[in-house]
Amino acid sequence: MKLNILSGGAAQAVVDGLTQAFEREAGCSVHGTFGAVGMMRDRLLAGEPCDVLILTAALIVELEASGHVVAGSARPLGKVGTGIAVRKGDPTPSVGDADSLKSALLAASGIYIPDQYKSTAGIHVLKVLQQLCIDKEVESRLHAFPNGATAMRALAASTVRGEIGCTQVTEILYTPGISLVAPLPSAYALDTVYTAAVCAASAEPTLAARFVELLSGDASQALRVSTGIVI
Repeated sequence: MKLNILSGGAAQAVVDGLTQAFEREAGCSVHGTFGAVGMMRDRLLAGEPCDVLILTAALIVELEASGHVVAGSARPLGKVGTGIAVRKGDPTPSVGDADSLKSALLAASGIYIPDQYKSTAGIHVLKVLQQLCIDKEVESRLHAFPNGATAMRALAASTVRGEIGCTQVTEILYTPGISLVAPLPSAYALDTVYTAAVCAASAEPTLAARFVELLSGDASQALRVSTGIVI
């Protein structure tokens, strides 16, 4: 048996942390594909095999209404914030209020972000830059990647001084070589609820429901919190 998962990158650390034990217990293999939530939705709609979906709550509601998610199967995992990151050992800028966040972004030699059109955090980062009235000023220094995890790995590998990243806190925390500076200040914060659900076209709906319950239940609560998800 094989369990196919399409998931936003924010939940990758939780899925990875549960996979080995679940495979042993259920006698199956778990195959996870992670990326921008819009991209994962598009892959589902294009017919990619899927048993479990982990996307934003809003997208899960939309997909349940269109018949792509089993009605009543959705379970919330918790909220994920968006934050600022730097390479480990690099100076940490102050980002606690609008003025300091604006100064940090203007001073950055490069800003690493997820896809600004299909990822939750990327769309939000673009909105924040517009709200701060610096979107045009920093446009040439934006480095956009398909998802936050890829963006953070690229930031970690770069040797250019003075760069920063902005993506979901969970993606920052599980990327080696990257440190979380702080969540975005409250006026610009984005706390996104992620939800797991059984795909209506699942080849293994019973197995998928078991994994959804594991992802959202008490047994995984400590793991979710440790990866940056707020319960």
